[in-house]
Amino acid sequence: MPGPRSLFWRLVLLVAGFCLSLIWATNYLSTRIDQYVSHLPEASLRELRGYASEAAAAAAAGPDALRGWQTNNAVLSPELLVVLDADREPLPGQQLSDTQRDRLSFVRGYDRPMSMRGDGRPMIAVPMPGEAQLVLRLPAHLTPWGQRVWLNALLLYLVPGLLSVLFCVLLYMLLISPLERLRRQATAMQADPLQNLLSPALARRRDELGELGRALDYLTRRLRQSIAQQRQLLRDVSHELRTPLSRLRVAAESELSVLELRERLERECAVMQTLVDGTLELAWLDSEPGQLPCEAIDVNALWEVLREDALFESGWTADRICSQVPAACRVHGHLNGLAQALENVLRNAIRHSPPGGRVSLCAERDGAHWVLCIADQGSGVAPEHLQLIFRPFARLNAARPGGDGFGLGLAIAEGQIRLQQGRLWAENGAPGLRIKLRLQAV
Repeated sequence: MPGPRSLFWRLVLLVAGFCLSLIWATNYLSTRIDQYVSHLPEASLRELRGYASEAAAAAAAGPDALRGWQTNNAVLSPELLVVLDADREPLPGQQLSDTQRDRLSFVRGYDRPMSMRGDGRPMIAVPMPGEAQLVLRLPAHLTPWGQRVWLNALLLYLVPGLLSVLFCVLLYMLLISPLERLRRQATAMQADPLQNLLSPALARRRDELGELGRALDYLTRRLRQSIAQQRQLLRDVSHELRTPLSRLRVAAESELSVLELRERLERECAVMQTLVDGTLELAWLDSEPGQLPCEAIDVNALWEVLREDALFESGWTADRICSQVPAACRVHGHLNGLAQALENVLRNAIRHSPPGGRVSLCAERDGAHWVLCIADQGSGVAPEHLQLIFRPFARLNAARPGGDGFGLGLAIAEGQIRLQQGRLWAENGAPGLRIKLRLQAV
């Protein structure tokens, strides 16, 4: 069932309004046309009054003169042409047949509406001076039906045509015009790529076309953001590759021994391999649609595995990486993705920890979620840079001295958590930095 703001209801109102308008206009104009053509025009009334004046003059001259006038004007109304007195009786000198007397029952005033029954020529009475009246059948050349053909054409063709044009204009404004604006703006992207598609007028709509416009606008913004990230990624990668390539060029031009040259080559290749792997991982996270398949994960068990690997790589003692996670802490996430995110955050914390520093993991329940917190004892980050550290190739050595890398670890971790419908953010501790993860609880 369409929603209350659906375009369907506008179309229903438009079509229903068109049909009702057509019915009303046809009925109204038909009534007006009938009224117009059923009354004699003023010119015809003047002509009939002229005949009545002539008949009055003839009647005043006597019966012979009246009969002469009737004979001379018989062509006006061969069926009946008579002057009646106040008692509806013929004046002296006139004779009526029974048929003609019967027709006197159907006489109407000459200024009354005319009927089209029969051949459209009714019996009419034209008043004369005094109380007499001239009775005749309406002459054929005075019938008011001559314009009815053109008026019917107006009623049957012109009015529906005009209403149809109005209907099409409204339909165009409702449907075609917004689509045409979207088409023009989409075509304009060829000259000015990835500009916003959604116009203010279309943004205010709450029907299907408004939803389409907002969807295209979101798509455009997403594409623009993705292209901007790719361009930034290419600039950063090219910048990061210059350093190891420069060192390799210097090594190739120097007089190093074969062993030293090989060691330098292996070291720089490892650096470039790390850079390429991280860049590809970040690009995959940016292009991955939807979310990762999730399952129930025991945070304590996962942390123990990551902790053992981190102790082995860093050479730290076991007491420097600790955990205060409740035994019931289980989250809904992607095992490999969560493991990579926690591992990147843990390595980053170890890299920026001072000598003798410690890294800890704690967790607390927040409604239907668990909030995990990995804290180190480093120098922390300036408050204005807490969001910047999750951008690719962001390295704030002034705020976080020590360590190396390309600044991809936290960016990859944030992407992994985002694909698990979670959230990753940073807060300054006292001292150090706290990286927090919020995931759905099991």
